[in-house]
Amino acid sequence: MSSVAVLTQESFNEHRSGLLQEQSGAAGAGPSAGEEEDALPTYKDAFPPLPEKAASPEGTQETANAWTSKIRPLKSSVITQVFHVPLEERKYKDLNQFGEGDQAKVCVDIMHKTGAHLELSLAKDQGLSIMVSGKLDAVMKARKEIVSRLQTQASATVAIPKEHHRFVIGKNGEKLQELELKTATKIQIPRPDDPSNQIKISGTKEGLEKAKHEILLISAEQDKRAVERVNIDKVYHPFITGAYNKLVGEMMQETGARVNVPPPSVNKTEIVITGEKEQVALAVTMIKKIYEDKKKNATTIAVEVKKSQHKYVIGPKGNTLQEILEKTGVSVEIPPSDSSSETVILRGEPDRLGQALTEVYAKANSYTVSSVTAPSWLHRFIIGKKGQNLAKITQQMPKVHIEFTEGEDKITLEGPTKDVQMVQGQIEVIVTDLISRMDYTEISVDPKFHRHLIGKGGVNINRIKELHKVTVRIPPDNEKSNLIRIEGDPQGVQEAKKELLELASRMENERTKDLIIEQRFHRAIIGQKGEKIKEVRDKFPEVIINFPDPAQKSDIVQLRGPRNEVEKCAKFMQKIVAEMVENSFSLSVPIFKQFHRNIIGKGGSNIKKVLDRGVHSLQAAQLLDWVKGPFCALHHGGVWWRAHPLSH
Repeated sequence: MSSVAVLTQESFNEHRSGLLQEQSGAAGAGPSAGEEEDALPTYKDAFPPLPEKAASPEGTQETANAWTSKIRPLKSSVITQVFHVPLEERKYKDLNQFGEGDQAKVCVDIMHKTGAHLELSLAKDQGLSIMVSGKLDAVMKARKEIVSRLQTQASATVAIPKEHHRFVIGKNGEKLQELELKTATKIQIPRPDDPSNQIKISGTKEGLEKAKHEILLISAEQDKRAVERVNIDKVYHPFITGAYNKLVGEMMQETGARVNVPPPSVNKTEIVITGEKEQVALAVTMIKKIYEDKKKNATTIAVEVKKSQHKYVIGPKGNTLQEILEKTGVSVEIPPSDSSSETVILRGEPDRLGQALTEVYAKANSYTVSSVTAPSWLHRFIIGKKGQNLAKITQQMPKVHIEFTEGEDKITLEGPTKDVQMVQGQIEVIVTDLISRMDYTEISVDPKFHRHLIGKGGVNINRIKELHKVTVRIPPDNEKSNLIRIEGDPQGVQEAKKELLELASRMENERTKDLIIEQRFHRAIIGQKGEKIKEVRDKFPEVIINFPDPAQKSDIVQLRGPRNEVEKCAKFMQKIVAEMVENSFSLSVPIFKQFHRNIIGKGGSNIKKVLDRGVHSLQAAQLLDWVKGPFCALHHGGVWWRAHPLSH
């Protein structure tokens, strides 16, 4: 448990207006209104059970009274809660990807999983503020997911008697599940056959404190010994626990009683003491004495400290607050992180407030925030490949936090003043060097051509990068952006720009045209071993000519290339086809199937004679002497002969 109070928004507003005029009520006053308001009604509170059939009239009357007295106004079914994740506890700290990357994906997944609505924003201290809206159950589940997936986790153990473990679990595990949701933690209870009385809790620092407090309360309620509850104003709890919980530890050791003080994150004033009757009475007396003494003698002062410096006063896990309390005996009260207030309240003995104030200002000013002007496009070069450049700096100055914000031409530095000054100097040297030898440019290319610029497996873009020693960022398809960014050596940037624009221009001017050419002419156009089509391709080198596979039996020949060249090539090929059609002649000769082999002859000798002498010089009668095949088509000198099968 932390021993320094961090005020809630409501109580802090009271401090600012009147610095909490000292209340005259006794230490044992009833629970605060805020606590009562926060307590949600259970199902049984809101809807008391109806009387049994055999119930007496008195019982009926009591039930009716329960319905009229216990029922409370039902709250809205949709609630909104704001959760804050401190910078040091953020799991994803890369601010360059604030609106994207893993952090955003996790939030979208949480919304789908729980049904709650999440909105993210960065607080002044670079912590993460998450507003969650939805039904109570959905909000609590979303909170548990947020804590486990967006916040770094810690663990702790709490020891309670083994026989009390079942009360933490509850019927069918309902109490344990409720406790995990309420505190956004994971609670592991030893199995019944395990003699250990240690309950393990994992979650955030705040969640651990809340879970430990709730488990100890459950145990205290089951303790057969005396139980005493004392209501002490929250702002006086640090004086009862002492710095680093030393005072409350000594008190428990001296009295033998167990004292459970709610941590600062739990907005409760009730301190629970359990133990033997005499032990409890002694502990209660000691607590009330401390409270009355501090209430009588302690005074407060309020000072203004920049919101961005509050975390330096608090320190890692609240250690700086504990340090000030230990040195001076003064409690330092910091406004909630989601409050815009910059007022810090110091409470303690009048003669110690001055020393505490000096400590507060020293801690607040021991760290500084500075910035280096650097074009946003240079940020990744400053960071270096896989963060190598930045790693060298952070290894030398680990206490300095370096922040790159996407789209902003600056780098923010935060840390001990001297360290920040040294890091600032190093980064300024890097920026100056990069500006002197680096350049960038942007070109606009229709997104439909981007994949062609990249090439299959990135072959085109990788060649350009290697050749000109530049980096080229082509936006992904989902961005639907025309801008391509080129960065690197000034000369390389210009050369890469020229080449990419030429490629893009060529693609924009490129067209595809389908020519309809009967498949029977394809072989003649291609020629033996492709000699004929090679002449066409040599004549139109920028045009790609694709013939369909013969098995497809398609008449479509595709031409692709620059618009003008494609048109010229198409006209040229149409002229070739027209000449073939004009010079072609066909004659059909009916031939029985069993005679086809005679036409071909041994080793094709007869067919060769036909082709050598010219089909047009042969008579049909001559062919009948060589009869062969169900169908025969001969072509020579532009003349086609076809032979069709005849049945017997």
